[in-house]
Amino acid sequence: MSDNIYEYKDKDNWFIGKMTGHNLMTGWGINHELIAKIDDMLGAIAGDVDFESPVGYDVTVIRYASPFALISFVVGMINQKANRALKVVRHSGAILVIENERLLAVHMPDDGVPVADFFGQQVGGFGDTILIATRNEGKTKEFRRLFGDMGYRVENLNDYPELPDVAETGVTFEENARLKAETISRLTGKMVLADDSGLKVDILGGLPGVWSARFSGPDATDETNNAKLLHELAMVFDQKDRSAQFHTTLVVAAPDKDSLVVEADWPGYIATKPKGEHGFGYDPLFIVGETGRHAAELAADEKNKLSHRGQAVKRLMEVFPAWQAKQSS
Repeated sequence: MSDNIYEYKDKDNWFIGKMTGHNLMTGWGINHELIAKIDDMLGAIAGDVDFESPVGYDVTVIRYASPFALISFVVGMINQKANRALKVVRHSGAILVIENERLLAVHMPDDGVPVADFFGQQVGGFGDTILIATRNEGKTKEFRRLFGDMGYRVENLNDYPELPDVAETGVTFEENARLKAETISRLTGKMVLADDSGLKVDILGGLPGVWSARFSGPDATDETNNAKLLHELAMVFDQKDRSAQFHTTLVVAAPDKDSLVVEADWPGYIATKPKGEHGFGYDPLFIVGETGRHAAELAADEKNKLSHRGQAVKRLMEVFPAWQAKQSS
């Protein structure tokens, strides 16, 4: 038997489960009829039970509002235990379970969906595509891996050369990320992910902040920005007074939906001279926490795990399914 306990919880849903030698879904204080259809569908997907190597599920539903959240929770358990590749996607009010490009099951709302809608749209409640508001292929590659696992096709602005550049006129990271995500979503009708990131130095009142990329002027380069930062801190000698944070705000927007916002910080200090050969921007000057290492000394994989952007993406993956379920309900 499996000792792993799985849990999903938000303000509207709360599920606890484990893998066992049977398929069982029970409601704690809720009407089982509400989840019986889902239980039957998932039981068929889980397949025959082997009591020596159980792939059945035992799930207790404590709070329940979203069929999408519940199906995604159980499918995640099955994938992890049985090494399956099941994906859960929305389509015109229905919920589809897909594996290896094959449709295995469909969960319909009680009142069904219009036939024309079901067969006339792309898979996914927001379409089957998420557009990353960047022309940076490296940044897109990471999001393609993450959202591809959820059944989405990932595009970036290079796929839409006719789209205008969105002026970042906000005075906060969230304002700029919202401007990009929500403007491009309105123009394309697609779900869009945008980010705004920068360096905040405490003794400079949070500067360079949203102006990080152009701190030294309209023709700024990494070298001129770093030089200006060192100049601004020239009379600050104690490292504790040179504290700073890299910051990222991510915004996901979809037409006529409430946008999803997540943030993360990466604390550290500003060095007195650059060090390291990796990274970009202010990485050569940024000392990571109390480690004494500069961000530019970190290999890409290590930096991605520790950095503000890596932490924000991790947080996004934690809250995105619940947001998607809420916006699609």
